[in-house]
Amino acid sequence: MQKIALPVANSLLSPHFGHSEYFYIYEVNENTIEKEEMHVPPVHTPGAYPKWMADMGVTDIIVGGVGQKAIDLFNSNGINVYMGAAVKKPKELASELLQGTLVGKANLCNHDDDDHDHQCH
Repeated sequence: MQKIALPVANSLLSPHFGHSEYFYIYEVNENTIEKEEMHVPPVHTPGAYPKWMADMGVTDIIVGGVGQKAIDLFNSNGINVYMGAAVKKPKELASELLQGTLVGKANLCNHDDDDHDHQCH
């Protein structure tokens, strides 16, 4: 079974998942969303979200921006990361992933920029 997670703030995809109010998790069977859950995340510490999501059986996460370390941690927990997604309603993005039409842009949290003065988690 596929489970898609999305970080949400103000009912839309949060551009920085470490600043999310909650996560929507969509349970998918045969390419159809069958269940939608909203979860309040644990306290954000390095590595906490990938483990928490892996423990819930999440297989995919759609994010706006995320650092490379977090990507590596998600991947090491068997979670595919789709980054650079537009700020939209979470169900719309999950449906786009399932339809193969999800468009990712540049990582909204690129740590390669030396002038980067905010934290992306």
